[in-house]
Amino acid sequence: MAKKGNRIQVIMECTEHKATGKPGTSRYITTKNRKNTPERLEVKKYNPILRKQTIHKEIK
Repeated sequence: MAKKGNRIQVIMECTEHKATGKPGTSRYITTKNRKNTPERLEVKKYNPILRKQTIHKEIK
């Protein structure tokens, strides 16, 4: 039987990458606890296209 809980998978997408106009996207998949963090996540992650750490926000 599958686990039932508050932990869900979310997709993180780079915010700075859209403004540069370069092709491609930087996305990461992570999990979060829906009960503890109901708002959207914002995390600094490495963007290999821009070659630096940027802010990645949760998308639907």
